[in-house]
Amino acid sequence: MNFRPGYYLIAIGMSLLLTACGSKNSSESETEKLQGEIKIDGSSTVYPITEAVAEEFRAEQPEVKVTVGVSGTGGGFKKFGRGEIDINDASRPIKEQEATTCNENNIKYVDLKVAYDGLVIVLNKENTWVDHFTVAELKKIWEPEAQEKITKWNQIRASWPAEDFHLYGPGVASGTYDYFTEAIVGKSGSSRGDYTASEDDNVLVQGVSGDKNGIAFFGLAYYEENKERLKLVPVDNGKGAVTPSVETVKDGTYAPLARPVFVYVADAAAKRAEVSAFVNFYLNNAATLVTDVGYIPLTAEEYQRESAKFKGFSTAQ
Repeated sequence: MNFRPGYYLIAIGMSLLLTACGSKNSSESETEKLQGEIKIDGSSTVYPITEAVAEEFRAEQPEVKVTVGVSGTGGGFKKFGRGEIDINDASRPIKEQEATTCNENNIKYVDLKVAYDGLVIVLNKENTWVDHFTVAELKKIWEPEAQEKITKWNQIRASWPAEDFHLYGPGVASGTYDYFTEAIVGKSGSSRGDYTASEDDNVLVQGVSGDKNGIAFFGLAYYEENKERLKLVPVDNGKGAVTPSVETVKDGTYAPLARPVFVYVADAAAKRAEVSAFVNFYLNNAATLVTDVGYIPLTAEEYQRESAKFKGFSTAQ
């Protein structure tokens, strides 16, 4: 066989050209531009995560309009159950009545865990007497009957001042409120009513930072954003006082105020290319973006399981 260098070089060149063309087509396919609108609402706790994901997604898919509202987990589920939104941010699992509404309106859904969060107890920086709360003391403060009986610091612990304390917390439509009352009071949605309530955690931060006798609870991420203005309180669940942090939330030692947070995706929405792309983008990038906004990411294996769960749901629709 005669070796002909000229033909050999031409063949290599043609091969490289075809490979390059194939790569270009593959790249174009991977970055296919989508259009449409994605409507999201729900939890103020999950909002910073979803908004961070939406911002990055908009950069890749500028023709897709992604709107993220904040009406609380319960408010979001009301819209979700009526088919008004595609995705609901939720800081707790869906309730039985909410699931029934979805079923009555023929809305199937998948719940996807996206991060972990801890609920923190915070005080005014000028509070010098509280070094920690026990879970029993928190229940004593927040249970419904406390409204008539427990209003002063020294009624919580005798060595504390005989001054009125003032409570701040999320509104009753908030998943954070549901989770806190279940974990501390023992019944979801059950608490005293004489507290300053807001779905906007920034309002709660403002309230306590300006009130020497204030006590508030909300998500760890909001404390991290405002730590210069607030005093963080360790919680003792019977095994010693534990300060909330990324580490203690992740390893489970900060109990009972650590929890997962979710997004719920409707079946009709999952069929649309832009929503499917957004959810996949969310799960593929959450580990980095969750950390950026102060939450605790799942493990790589957990994100893989959530991705497989969504794939199974979306392809079954």
